[in-house]
Amino acid sequence: MDQPNPSLSRGERVVLPSRQRQQRLQVEGLWQRFGGNGAPWILQGIDLQLQERELVGLLGPSGCGKTSLLRLIVGFDRPCRGRVLLDGQEVSSPTWLRPPERRNIGMVFQDDALFPHLSVWDNACFGLGLGQDRSRAGWLLELVGLAGLAERYPHELSGGQRQRLALARALAPAPSLVLLDEPFSNLDVEVRLRLRSELPGVLACCGATGLMVTHDPEEALAICDRVAVLNGGHLEQCAQPRQLVEAPTTGFVASFVLQANLLPARRVDEQTVNTPLGLLRCLSNAAAVAPHEPLQVLLRPEQLQLKADSQGPGNVDCREFLGQVWLYRIRMGKLTLKLRQPLSNTLALHQRCVVSIDPVAELLLYPQRIPLIPV
Repeated sequence: MDQPNPSLSRGERVVLPSRQRQQRLQVEGLWQRFGGNGAPWILQGIDLQLQERELVGLLGPSGCGKTSLLRLIVGFDRPCRGRVLLDGQEVSSPTWLRPPERRNIGMVFQDDALFPHLSVWDNACFGLGLGQDRSRAGWLLELVGLAGLAERYPHELSGGQRQRLALARALAPAPSLVLLDEPFSNLDVEVRLRLRSELPGVLACCGATGLMVTHDPEEALAICDRVAVLNGGHLEQCAQPRQLVEAPTTGFVASFVLQANLLPARRVDEQTVNTPLGLLRCLSNAAAVAPHEPLQVLLRPEQLQLKADSQGPGNVDCREFLGQVWLYRIRMGKLTLKLRQPLSNTLALHQRCVVSIDPVAELLLYPQRIPLIPV
């Protein structure tokens, strides 16, 4: 039975003020591709900094370059352009590559990557050199709730216990940086939620800096000090979770992090834009927007209203019960919209309907981020 560590679940991550912290990791102008000059770029001009004792989430969809960036940081690959610095020292560039084993970086993998022939204790001590004090391994096993299981083998542990052991093994050599590659994705929901809530406490107790790869916005926003959003090899935004939610800088960040709708729009005049759901009024002058410039309006699922109508242009493609609300996916021609509705507003699958914008909704026009309201 996988049990939580009470001391961690009660603890809070303590982050020092910026002026008291040092730069642990610096990624400067990183470009990467494989297959020669004609190959597409996997990463394009990535700049990212992590301060000591900070936990940063690396968030993005599959294929956006998250794992490629991790491989460059740990030293498995050499960048085409740019450089990587650890504690102010250059460790990667197009002409120089410090081997991974000399970077003092801990790794936690998606599949835990434990040694099946080694006990819990021997797995925890694996990264320690000859003559190194092994008391830290014992302290870490106690910290992650495995102190009484030192003689067991990985196949005798639950999935959550194995991932706790993988984290203890990564932290045993006291690395300056810990990289976590979707560490909770293979776990069931209850264990995943429990372990992710404990992770910041474990890193804080060790004074460690962490970079965690995930494709789950909820996971990144829940536990990270900052979140870096990747899309197609570009770093779209890196900010604190609340700032990402309240002030996304691009339409992609808004749609991916908030799971919001992006409604196509075009300018009508300096004060008005037209959308498939009607006219919207700009609260600041849109004169700088070119008449034929492609525009998008950010609409959160709760900012839309839904009404059954046998002659309506919408069709209920999907309906999910989320406990307190319905999540609908409504198809209107080539456009699909996500809506959150109260349980009292129940429509059947494939029922015709009308979608409208909440008259008191405050919206944003991208890419200029001009505030809008319904006409």
